[in-house]
Amino acid sequence: MKLSEVLQSELNKLFLFELEDGYTIESVFYRGDTLCVSTQVGCPVRCSFCASGKNGLIRNLTWEEIYNQYALLKDKYPIRRIAVAGIGEPLINWKNVKEAFYRFKKEGLKVSFYTTGFPTKHLKELLNLPHAGVTISIHSLKDEVRKYLMPYAGKLEDLIKVLKEELPKLSKRKRNKVNLAYLLMKNVNDSEEELRSLAMLAKELGVGIALLYYNKTSEFEPVSEKEYEEAFLLLRSYGIRVTLSTRFRKDKLGGCGTLVVNRNKKVTV
Repeated sequence: MKLSEVLQSELNKLFLFELEDGYTIESVFYRGDTLCVSTQVGCPVRCSFCASGKNGLIRNLTWEEIYNQYALLKDKYPIRRIAVAGIGEPLINWKNVKEAFYRFKKEGLKVSFYTTGFPTKHLKELLNLPHAGVTISIHSLKDEVRKYLMPYAGKLEDLIKVLKEELPKLSKRKRNKVNLAYLLMKNVNDSEEELRSLAMLAKELGVGIALLYYNKTSEFEPVSEKEYEEAFLLLRSYGIRVTLSTRFRKDKLGGCGTLVVNRNKKVTV
């Protein structure tokens, strides 16, 4: 595995790593201290709004390939945090992701996760790890809408069942590190009805909401800045902790949902 290319915007640095079999994966350094790492070559969840899973899953990364995204950069950049939020669903490659997690922890790094929560059997273990945060993708509380947006993310009812069972077992401090991710897309999941349902679920679970702004990578459209703010205020009115997408995550280079496999190569799977 080697670092093959570095792309840079005003906010982010995007790293292309070439693997021994010729595939290229991506990591992002943002916020001046955080490295976002990938866990798979491609992604089997194939969310319709995300560029990372466009060609489906090619293969899992080994724990060494996950860890080496950091190891090859650590002497050049002041990395203090790892976000397991790049290409891939970490729970589907759980054995290797967990091994890499403990390697990161040995380095004194804070590690956070972004996941669809599928498969849920591994979500239980993830919630109990000494992590710095877990953000779980919801994106809709309507079964048909969520299945359209996240066709291979498992059943919503199964996810909510596990969260209702596991979250009460966590300390308040640990529960405060859990968020539901909700990516706002115009005329898809942005109705007041859906947002109120989301607020009620977060309140019941005792968790926060990460209200994400959509980086356009497909046919969907983002909401306006005004609509985004109104959604934020509506959720906040329920007394819920709500975070917004930072400028780093809105950046066209390395922002949420923009990472791809083999950026400079044509690949057929």
